[in-house]
Amino acid sequence: MKIFVFLFPQFNFSAPKEEAYFKMLSEDELLACRMKETHLRNKKSRLSLLLTKSGSHENVSPEKRPPAKPNHIAPDMALRWSDSFEELLSHVDGVEVFTRFLRTEFSEENIEFWLACEDFKTTESSTKLQSKAKQIHAIFIDKEAPKEINIDHATKAAIEKNFLQPTTSCFDAAQDKIYSLMKRDCYPRFLTSDIYLTLTKRTGPPSMTRRRSRSFVFNERPEGTAAW
Repeated sequence: MKIFVFLFPQFNFSAPKEEAYFKMLSEDELLACRMKETHLRNKKSRLSLLLTKSGSHENVSPEKRPPAKPNHIAPDMALRWSDSFEELLSHVDGVEVFTRFLRTEFSEENIEFWLACEDFKTTESSTKLQSKAKQIHAIFIDKEAPKEINIDHATKAAIEKNFLQPTTSCFDAAQDKIYSLMKRDCYPRFLTSDIYLTLTKRTGPPSMTRRRSRSFVFNERPEGTAAW
């Protein structure tokens, strides 16, 4: 049996605009065309999924990111992270949640660089040390680096000079600067973010919660006023 498949001239740029035309396809030919279309759709779906799973914000918009993992962190544990930035980074879950927050600000390269330096400093093999130094430089320091961190020219120049014959301290200056940046700028915003407030079951910024911190007290009632 022959099947008529109409092809419209606006999709055939070599045909006269006023000319309509058609092509006769057998059932086998039509089935082959449909299988080819299905294969192309599946290929595009796999590519889309691959890009979504990528951690790179160059490829994935925030709207297309995979949903957050179910919350398994106790609110009391999360509350401890507001005591200090050091306390936050001492917990594996704290680092994971903070990294998720930095992704929303398109600055996850800061925590990734800091973690890479922490691993680098524990490397004992000189061969592995050199390999890791080159990798850190290529990813975070080089002018063409995909996740280039924001450090001053002098610090970068010192790394450029030393990373080919590295010691465990060759990234220390850059790591300290990135740590200070995260502690000073990113950490306070993290404590007021929806990501953190959801974990701690709060409905407002940490400063609105009546709890004692290591360095200050929230909502102390003035002397002589009535109790709440």
